[in-house]
Amino acid sequence: MEPYYAGVLSLLPPIIAVVLALTTKEVFSSLMIGILTGTCIYSFGMGESMPVIRTVEHAFTLMVDKVDFSIIIFCSLLGSLVYVIAMAGGSRAYGKWASQKIKGRKSALLATSGLGAFIFIDDYFNCLTVGTVMRPVTDTYKISRAKLAYIIDATAAPICIIAPISSWAAAVGSNLKSTGVFENEMDAFVATIPWNFYALLSIVMVILVSVGNFDFGPMRRAEIAAARGEEVRDAAASTNDEMTVHADGGVLDMVIPILSLIVFSTLSLLYVGGYWGEDPAYHSIASAFGNTSAGPALVMGSFAALLVALIQFVGRKLLDLKTFMQGVLRGVQAMIPANMILCLAWCISGVCRDLLQTQVYISTLVQDDASLAGVMLPPVIFMIACFLSFSTGTAWGTFGILIPIVVSVAQAIDPESSLTIIALSATLAGSVFGDHCSPISDTTILSSAGSGCMHIEHVATQLPYACLIAASAMAGYIVAGFTQSVVLSFGVAVVIMVCALSFLHWYNSKRDSIEDHIRAAEAEKSAADK
Repeated sequence: MEPYYAGVLSLLPPIIAVVLALTTKEVFSSLMIGILTGTCIYSFGMGESMPVIRTVEHAFTLMVDKVDFSIIIFCSLLGSLVYVIAMAGGSRAYGKWASQKIKGRKSALLATSGLGAFIFIDDYFNCLTVGTVMRPVTDTYKISRAKLAYIIDATAAPICIIAPISSWAAAVGSNLKSTGVFENEMDAFVATIPWNFYALLSIVMVILVSVGNFDFGPMRRAEIAAARGEEVRDAAASTNDEMTVHADGGVLDMVIPILSLIVFSTLSLLYVGGYWGEDPAYHSIASAFGNTSAGPALVMGSFAALLVALIQFVGRKLLDLKTFMQGVLRGVQAMIPANMILCLAWCISGVCRDLLQTQVYISTLVQDDASLAGVMLPPVIFMIACFLSFSTGTAWGTFGILIPIVVSVAQAIDPESSLTIIALSATLAGSVFGDHCSPISDTTILSSAGSGCMHIEHVATQLPYACLIAASAMAGYIVAGFTQSVVLSFGVAVVIMVCALSFLHWYNSKRDSIEDHIRAAEAEKSAADK
C-alpha cells in the first residue's frame, strides 16, 4: 500500500484509541476503532473506490503484515512456562520462601525494583520475567498488581535506554552512526546517559514509591483495594488459582526454570548476534548485542527453558507428560488477551507510520522549529518526542525518526557546544516516555501481562506518575538549554519531582494509610472467622 500524507489527521487514530480506552475501560474495541479510523482516512484520502470495504480490508491486511510472530511465540512459551511452574508447585513454594526472607512491603517492592534493574538486556524479557518471579511475593504483602506492573514497566525501557550493553543501546548506536557526526557511536550514547532525565527520574521515582507512601491518584485507590482484598485482577492471570498444584513442589522448581530462561535467552541473543559466527566483527559481546534480534533469540531461550522444566518436572514425577502438555496449552491460552492487544497495537502503529505518515508530519514540526534559539531546543525536542512516542507506542521508531533531524538541527545552531548531546538525550528521554506509558506500547502491554494486571488499569494508574516525571524532566531541559550544566539542570528536575511528591505525600497522610487498610481488612477477617 502506498503511503498517504494525512498531516494532522494522522494523529487521530492513536488519540481516539487512547481516549476511548481510558473512558470505556475496554481496550480491544478502542484499538480496533482507532485502526479503522486510520484506514478510513487512508481510503478516502487516496480516493479509492468502495472506500468502506477498503477500510476494513486495509485494517486486516496491515494487521497480518505487522504481527511479529517471534514475540507472539515467545509470549506464548513464557505463558506456558509460568503455568507449568505453578502446576508443579514451584510458584507457591517460592512465594512461601520469599515471604520468609523478604520482610514487609518495602522489601518486596525494592526486591522487585532491583530485579527489574538487573535484567537490563531487553525490555520484553524484563517485563515478563520480573512479573513471573515477583508476583507471588507481592501478592503475599497485598501489593496491588497495578503497583507491580508499574515497577516492572518503569524498570524496563527506562533502564534499557541507559544500559550500554542492551538491545536498546544497539538500536540507538545504529541511528547515531547513520548521522556521520560522531567518531564513536557508543561513546556518544554513553555521553547521553547523564542527560536522560526521564529515565533517571523514573528510577528515582521507583525508589521513592518503594520506600515511602508516595502513592497518589488511581494508584492509591488500587493499593487500597488490594489491601482490603477487593482488587479486580486480570481474568487470564486468575486461572492459576483454579489449577491443581502439586504439594511436593519446591523452591528450585521455580528457580531452575527461570535461571535457565535467563541463561539460555542471553546465550541466544549472543548467538543470533553472530558471537560464534564466521564474521569476526561480531566476536565481542557489545557488537553481538548490537547485531542481535530479540524476537528469534527469546523464542529459543524460552523453548530451552520449557525443555528444562519438562525434564525436571516429569523426571521427578511432579507432573506426568500428559498433564505437563495440558499445562503448556493452558499457558498459551492465558496469553491470548496479551497477544491480541499486541497485534492491535502493532497494527495501529503501522497505520500511523506506514499509511498516514505520522513521522513525516512530526518531522516537519521539528524542521519548522529549526530556527529556535538553542536554549529552547532541548525542551521542544523532548515534547515532540514524547508526543510522537505516545501516539505511536514505539520508542525505537521515534528516535529512529528524530535522531537524524535533531542532530542536524543542533549542529546547525551550535556545533561547538554540548547542545547536540543534550538535544539527543532529550530525544531519547521523550521516546522512552511513550514506550513507558502509552496504551499501545508493547512494553506496557507485556508489563500488564507479566503482572497479571488488567491492561487499562495499568495504563490509568501509572500515567499520572509518568506525566509528573515528564513535567520534571521538561523543567530540567529548560534549565539545560540555558546553562548546559548537567548537575544544575538534573538537580532542578529532581527537586521539582520530590517537592511534588512530598506535597502529595503530606496531603495523603492526612487520610488513612495503606497499612491502616491492611490492618482493617485483617481485623474484619478475624472477626468473621470468630
